[in-house]
Amino acid sequence: MGISAAESVIMEALWKQSPMTAEEIAGLVADDHEWTEATVRTLINRLLKKKAIAAKKDGRRYLYRPVMKRADWVHEESQGLLDRMFDGRLAPLVTHFSQRRKLSAQDIADLKRLVKELDDGQ
Repeated sequence: MGISAAESVIMEALWKQSPMTAEEIAGLVADDHEWTEATVRTLINRLLKKKAIAAKKDGRRYLYRPVMKRADWVHEESQGLLDRMFDGRLAPLVTHFSQRRKLSAQDIADLKRLVKELDDGQ
């Protein structure tokens, strides 16, 4: 679907609470990003065109809700990263972060636990 970084801010707000009006969304996200309400409305319209969100008329305003599930978006984004940068493989990504010393002791413990669980399950 190709949700931009700016659009993902709107999506995150809607995944946390929906339905919301454009004004409510702007109230949550505009100040943190120095956006005007018009900018927020533009992002909402882009998401509507992409069918990532839906709108329902409520009197003189619209209520917006996510159509795309957050888990589906995370999967799509992470798979895209792996495909673009690591030939679709996870191990080179982990290697990259380990070589840059970006893995904490907790990350390493979590990875060891995950590998053990995968080994035990096969």
